[in-house]
Amino acid sequence: MANIITGNKDVTYSTLGSNNQFASPFIGGDQNVIAGRVISIVLDDSHPRFKELGGWTSIGTIEYSPILNSSNINVVNEPYKKTNPTSKPLGFSLSNFPLIGETVYIIGNLPDNNTIRQLKFRSNRNYNPQTFYINTLNFWGSPHHNAYPIGVNSQTPLSQNKNYLQTQVGSRVQTTPNQVQAFLGLTFDEKSNIHPLTNFEGDIILEGRWGNSIRFGSTVIQRPNSWSSTGSNGAPITILRNGQGTQANEGWIPITENINNDDSSIYLTSTQNIPINVSSTNNYYSYKTKPTAPNQYAGRQIILNSGRLVFNTTEDHLLLSSKKSINLNSVESINFDTTQPIILSTYPVSDGGGVFLGSKIASESVLLGDSTIELLKTLLKELQTLTKILSVQVGVVPGASLAPTNTQAALTNITITNLLNQLEGLKSKTTKVI
Repeated sequence: MANIITGNKDVTYSTLGSNNQFASPFIGGDQNVIAGRVISIVLDDSHPRFKELGGWTSIGTIEYSPILNSSNINVVNEPYKKTNPTSKPLGFSLSNFPLIGETVYIIGNLPDNNTIRQLKFRSNRNYNPQTFYINTLNFWGSPHHNAYPIGVNSQTPLSQNKNYLQTQVGSRVQTTPNQVQAFLGLTFDEKSNIHPLTNFEGDIILEGRWGNSIRFGSTVIQRPNSWSSTGSNGAPITILRNGQGTQANEGWIPITENINNDDSSIYLTSTQNIPINVSSTNNYYSYKTKPTAPNQYAGRQIILNSGRLVFNTTEDHLLLSSKKSINLNSVESINFDTTQPIILSTYPVSDGGGVFLGSKIASESVLLGDSTIELLKTLLKELQTLTKILSVQVGVVPGASLAPTNTQAALTNITITNLLNQLEGLKSKTTKVI
């Protein structure tokens, strides 16, 4: 007899035994853990037993076929039968459901939710045991799948079992017309080129089934990876990778991440140098002191690399802040498109600021357009008045003043002098061009 941890010392239950309704799937009727091959799994409401097994609370529940011993490893249950044993995932914070054909550990003799509810309200002391499953058995050492296909057994010709028996010792995958193929689910397409990641000492790695992964690793000097050429052992690095790029059909051979080949990557480094091949190599012409090239820099940095990057905000600003400079480097063009103003704000050149157009050594000041137009208008109006008077001037006695021409000429001269004094102020104090 054993106590259920409820605070009620009087509520007890028997360990798994021959009289227990749940004992039948377990070896000898007295085991708390067995191995079971998955024959179906509830992932949504399309599963035929969805309502029967608890509706949305049944997500992750499997039907399984108990594997009792090696002599009857080919025991097959038909899916969706009420007589098929079922099991729920043990954890809830991380979904890592198995595929059809994979084998999991089944833990038995645990209370179901009805039992807990009954014990809480002390309305019933009947114990309804339930099973939970953990850990897909690692048959092939593959993050893609570890299914032992239903129907593959000692009676199947060895040539037809090659995918699942010989690949684990390095044989190339081969397909024959009569080969037994694993049914892994309605949408899961088996691939032969999904490689596991190479582990280095101290690494913690989370791998998906399609070449997506997170590595919590470190620098490991003199080991075959792309991030340990600088620094010392133990310098932390985190690598998030989605898609392993093009790989050979030898999915049992471990590989390491390759920032230039993987589909999308995020690297968080400490002392490492990452040999990334950037698309634009315009050599930072605008700098007096050029930044270190991306594939040569070693130190703390975050690298995002993919076919396309999108930064988007839905409520507030997008802020880029840098201790030194912000570089925009492109093979084709750099474009600014907006329905509102484009604003470049800087200190005057005399205070160390400035906008330099065309070259880092641009020296010609841009003119203030509106002020220049106003000055030219004033000058042209004065000249227009003078020319109108000149156009109607008549002859006079030689040596006499040309009134009113002389008066207007004197006024125009004063205006021109004032405009000459304003010319210097038309130049921009911040923007220079070639």
